[in-house]
Amino acid sequence: MKTSFFAIALFATTIASAFAEPIEYENGGFRARVSGYGNLGLIEPNFALNNATEIVDWSVRGQMTYDINDVHRLGFVYSINDHGVDEKHYAHDLFALYQVKDYGRVEVGITESVAEKLGLGLPDVGGLRVNEHPLFYKEIKPHGPVITDTVLANCDTSLRLNVVSAKINDAQYGLSVSGLSDGYKYAIDGGIKIRRPNGKTKTAYSFGASFTMSPDDMDTMAYAPHVTADWRAQLSAAVNVQYNSWIFGINSRVIYDKNPVGIVSDGFAIGTGVSYDLLKYSVSLTYLLSDTGVWQHDIDDYVDHTVLGSFRYKYSEYVDGWISVGLTTKTPFVSAGIRLEF
Repeated sequence: MKTSFFAIALFATTIASAFAEPIEYENGGFRARVSGYGNLGLIEPNFALNNATEIVDWSVRGQMTYDINDVHRLGFVYSINDHGVDEKHYAHDLFALYQVKDYGRVEVGITESVAEKLGLGLPDVGGLRVNEHPLFYKEIKPHGPVITDTVLANCDTSLRLNVVSAKINDAQYGLSVSGLSDGYKYAIDGGIKIRRPNGKTKTAYSFGASFTMSPDDMDTMAYAPHVTADWRAQLSAAVNVQYNSWIFGINSRVIYDKNPVGIVSDGFAIGTGVSYDLLKYSVSLTYLLSDTGVWQHDIDDYVDHTVLGSFRYKYSEYVDGWISVGLTTKTPFVSAGIRLEF
């Protein structure tokens, strides 16, 4: 298996270095673009180095827009990824958009909530997808429920209406309304992102909130139990600071389920990380804490700690090689691979 992996990795790197770039077409006010990535690697729990598991992760996104004039734009977006296919969801994004310059945009269809789109992830440089459905939780099963994403995510596969403002004094605001789902009655999400990109020290802040009425066997996070409760409320907050080649980030998510049924999966999660770039080399250190059951006094909490150090070498504009060493509460692991962008 390892021989075949490295042969595939070498072949993919060679091809990607020569041809990888986004596919774009433009004619007048019409624009089309297809982009994505492929991530191919190995992960080995307990450093045994004799029973590595292959990691395959990919995403493809297509977007078409038409500028009616200098102010108004119509568009359509479709994307699919490896995680969605695992969950038998074959459209991560499938929505139409209408944008008005200097005011904002409206999205209608299947897509992420505003709170997630305006959230801030951690500065991780590895290939284990720390900020969205982390891959190490897929291969190293926790001993209890874990809040895998510190960025607020809520029912990605649901039909929703998103309204997002243009930048107003360095800030963007958004609101989501979602319904027509078997998993809940309705959901309302809101988010704010503030960017201050000027000066030697650049900062960004985000805040999100979500309310879901009557979740019923609702699938909310990868590698976590489905949720049944009277209602679910969530809050998130994050900050990123960049100083020269250093980036520091911290984010958090709080979840509360009213009268949950079954395995309890609410609580809070906190993540923090730092990265440093030097020419073609980057390093990062990430820490994640998940505490579930904290609001329920009749059960014990389940606490999971994960520390992850990553190194990346940028082989070309579209090809990265990476290696990560990590430790969950129970299991150390090492992982490495290549990431191809187009």
